[in-house]
Amino acid sequence: MKKLSKAYLGLVLMFLYVPIFVLIIFSFNTTKSRTVLSGFTLDWYIRLFKNEVIMTSLMNTILIAVAASIASTILGTTAAIGINSMKKLPRTIVMNITNFPIINPEIVTGVSLMLLFVFFAARMHFEFGFWTLLIAHITFDVPYVILNVMPKFRQMDPFLYEAAQDLGCNPIKAFFKVVLPEIMPGIISGFLMSFTYSLDDFIISYFTCGPNTQTLPITIYSMTRRKVSPEINALSTIIFLIVVIVLIVKNIIERKHGAKIRKEDMA
Repeated sequence: MKKLSKAYLGLVLMFLYVPIFVLIIFSFNTTKSRTVLSGFTLDWYIRLFKNEVIMTSLMNTILIAVAASIASTILGTTAAIGINSMKKLPRTIVMNITNFPIINPEIVTGVSLMLLFVFFAARMHFEFGFWTLLIAHITFDVPYVILNVMPKFRQMDPFLYEAAQDLGCNPIKAFFKVVLPEIMPGIISGFLMSFTYSLDDFIISYFTCGPNTQTLPITIYSMTRRKVSPEINALSTIIFLIVVIVLIVKNIIERKHGAKIRKEDMA
């Protein structure tokens, strides 16, 4: 049974990671062939950083992801505070409403946002571009922040806030001293999830971007209609390595933090 489970796990890992390893290998190929290895070269990495279209799209993607994540984290956390203070029935109704964008297919969200922007563009004379993309990303990011922050309110002792006020804190100081540290893990998780979804989004961005502002997924999609350049393989390899490094650093920090807590408990 153990051998069968190991074999199954090996097949799953192979299914997930073999395509990525093939992409990494062909990012060093001397030719544009996607089937034959002709030699080793770093030219595609050099050309990648000289490609203005890809670099501009990458900068747009990062800028929109960062801005949308910050804005949605602030709005989502504020909304979660308000929802948490509601009574049970209104809170349930509002939570169901905020969960609609998560369950709703992205193509429906993308088309509806596009129609909304077209409606306002005809009356306010603005064009699709950076701001429409940013608003669209904030729209689908906010529910994920609320989804991450709300459980932290349920885990928190409801009397801590009142105890802080009894000890002399005003409402604002009590929130920043007591409530905010308790919900901070949820806020960080919401921010990271928002950043990930914004960085990766294609469908909603496709319907709300303009001709002069495109994200990296849209640029890659436009290339697939002709032929994907090995420069994209190089970029994907760099992104994959960055993610791996971040995960390794995260695990090291968590292990050190866990070891520190165990030492304190033993002491």
